[in-house]
Amino acid sequence: MEKSYAIVTGRAHPVLAEEIAKILNKPLLDIEIAQFKDGEIQVYYHETIRGKQVFIIQPTFAPSDNIIELLVMIDAARRASADKIIAVIPYFGYARQDRKDRPRTSIGAKLMSNLLTTAGVDRVITMDLHADQIQGFFEVPVDHLFASSVFLPYIRSLNIPDLCIVSPDTGGSKRAVTYAKALDCDLAIGFKQREKANVVSKLQIIGDVKDKNVIIVDDIMDTGGTICRAASVIKEQGAKSVMAMCTHPLLSGDAVEKIEASVLDKVIVTNSIPLKTKSPKFEVVSIAPLLAEVIQSVLENTSIFSLYDVKTQKK
Repeated sequence: MEKSYAIVTGRAHPVLAEEIAKILNKPLLDIEIAQFKDGEIQVYYHETIRGKQVFIIQPTFAPSDNIIELLVMIDAARRASADKIIAVIPYFGYARQDRKDRPRTSIGAKLMSNLLTTAGVDRVITMDLHADQIQGFFEVPVDHLFASSVFLPYIRSLNIPDLCIVSPDTGGSKRAVTYAKALDCDLAIGFKQREKANVVSKLQIIGDVKDKNVIIVDDIMDTGGTICRAASVIKEQGAKSVMAMCTHPLLSGDAVEKIEASVLDKVIVTNSIPLKTKSPKFEVVSIAPLLAEVIQSVLENTSIFSLYDVKTQKK
């Protein structure tokens, strides 16, 4: 028997939540989010959630209000006697702070997991964490999904000849290898050196991209500097075309302008967070069906293994 459940959204990405709710044929829960003049956030559930599984859909991109709002929503659900509270966080903020890489620095990803657990979350559903080990920061179950579940079918539908998958840096090589194996195509890896955060001083491509149609795959597109630099180098090395495929389009600062002025032919992103631009260079692939499927699996206690196996994904 299916357990009683509710789907609720904060203000970070209501469009995605509405799409998920429509697929599940479940109306979003009526909720009030008030904000005081000084910025404090208060949450009130207008309907009873006693004994229900509550799925809270809220990516935690900047500003930090999105994180605080999620924590307050979890706290309100716990105090309203929800049976289980599942945080659906398509983009998990602070995931780039996953280790102590120099003395006296913070590990923001661990702090976020501690805050969520303390607030009362029972499960987390997220996508393309910047570092896989963040799952181990939690003492509750984490369903870590991959955008390959929606990106691979999209790439196959394009029937691109002479395809080559490129990772813009060594940190994303595992992701690129997965794509290249699933698509049975060539692979190249970027090697970059940074002057400081968000500033690439040198980038070179290891592998042959000459006369190839290249897709650069990455998890986060922040300032756009790495992707645009990689695309330029790839084009200089004789590639026929260059596309980028990124899960989380943060697009900070002048990222959109950089991409529009770059040699990139197209940028494919998911709707893990709202897209800031209507530029024709961008195309969105929705993750709502994937998240809806996982929510259904949680309710029915069924396996989601097929979502991780690229061999079983739609062709």
